[in-house]
Parts: sequence; structure tokens; C-alpha cells
Amino acid sequence: MTTTLNIGVLVFREGLECILVLAAITAGLTGARARFRRAIVAGGTAGLAVTALTWLAAVRILSDLSGSLPALDVQAATGLLAVAVLLVVMNWFFHKVYWTGWISMHTGRKRRLLGTAAETSQTRLFLGFALLGFTSLYREGVEVVLFLQSYRLRLGAEAIRPGLALGLALTVAISAVAFLAERKLPYRRMLVVTGVLLGVVLLVMVGEQVQEMQLAHWLPTTLIPALAGRIPDWAGLWFSLFPTVETLTGQVLAAVLVLGSYVLARWRIVAHVNARPAPARSSP
Repeated sequence: MTTTLNIGVLVFREGLECILVLAAITAGLTGARARFRRAIVAGGTAGLAVTALTWLAAVRILSDLSGSLPALDVQAATGLLAVAVLLVVMNWFFHKVYWTGWISMHTGRKRRLLGTAAETSQTRLFLGFALLGFTSLYREGVEVVLFLQSYRLRLGAEAIRPGLALGLALTVAISAVAFLAERKLPYRRMLVVTGVLLGVVLLVMVGEQVQEMQLAHWLPTTLIPALAGRIPDWAGLWFSLFPTVETLTGQVLAAVLVLGSYVLARWRIVAHVNARPAPARSSP
């Protein structure tokens, strides 16, 4: 159940970000411009197909590595990479580059394509919008593939399917409301909620990852006698809390990085607002 919820949150979080980008680039494509939506859908479909191929390639590469390297070493290395990427995603979440960098890049490309519509062939315009749809989906798809490899290696492919199905079902439901029903959703609030949940998943992944590294003998296992036997089983099951110095230190460092990123982002916003010159007062 824990794995299903964690994977569901991961997949839904990436799917929600994809929907946000797609909603931004399809906004305003009405009337004569509505035909470009088909190109975006085609590009997104291609991104989904290439994501599936990326999954197969990742499975093949890791299977080959597992055949030549100790399985625990492969699991530890894959999980470490997934945690590193998740930390980067959480950092972007709290900074301006997340909201304006990635999304603005796509909307800027859309405006440039529309601005050259008069002198550009329809084929090139179609390919341009298809590329927008492709990159919107494939980036999130690659992150999902990477995140799920750690779970697949540790638990097997069967164990990740319920969580994957849950995340995809939620993403499809939100997509239907956003694009078919054409209802404006509170994307920012939804992303904030899923971002908080993702922070919890990050702590769980860090605890699991440190334990994997201990099993692979990458890290020592230093038991904390005062906590041994006092951490309930449900805490280890749901939050990967274990009475060792290494696991708890890793989780504390991850929490400090995420919370520190949030505090730094808020401080920069306040500093930017305070640095603005005061509006000139008109003379009476």
C-alpha cells in the first residue's frame, strides 16, 4: 500500500506538471489556430511512445548491469540517481525558474511560431507545435522512468503497476476536466499540495536509499541504542524511519535542503519586492 501511494504521487505529480505546460501552450489556440492543437496532441502521443521505449531501454541496460555487477550495487546506484533528480525537482518547485523558466520557454516558442505563421509553411508549423507537445510530455516521462527503476529493481515490475495505474488514472481524470470540459483548474494550488506530498515521498525514498546503500556496504550501519525498539513498525513501513545514524541523517539533510530551498526562494521574492523603487508621488 505504501509503495502504491508513493508511486501514485510521483506519477501524478509529473503528470500534473505536464498538464500545466500543455494548458499554457494550448491557451489561445482557437478559431483558425485550433488546428495547431492536433499537432500538439500528435507530439504528446509521440512523447508517450518514446517514454515507453525509454522504459524498455532502461530495463535492458539495468538488466545487463545486474548481470555483470552485484545486484545490490545496481539498486543502490539507481536509487541514488533517482533521489538526486528528485531533489533537483523539489528545488525547481520552490524557485522562480520552475514557474517561469520551463513554462515560459514553451509559451515563448508558441508565440514565435504563431508570429511566423504567415511566412512559414504549414508543415513546419505542424512540426514546431508537435515538438512543443513532445518535449512537454517526454521530460516528465523520463523523470518517471528514472524514479520507477529504483522501485522496480527492489520490488519487481508487478509491485509498481498499481501505483503507476493510480497516478495515470488521476492524471487522465484531471486532463479530461482541463481539456475536454474546458474548465480552468487551480493548477498552482494543486501543484503545491502534490509538492508537499512529494516532499514526504522524498524523505521515504532517502530512508530506503540509505538502507539500500547499507545493504550494499556503501555505508556503515550505526545503530542508535536509544531509538532501537522505540520506532514503531508502521513508521518504518510508511516513512522508512530506522534507528540508524545514517538513515536519519540522510532524511534530516534532505528535509533541510528542501525547506532551505523554500526559505531561500521566499527571501529572494521579498528582497526583490523591497528593492523596487517606490512609485513617484505626483505633486499637488
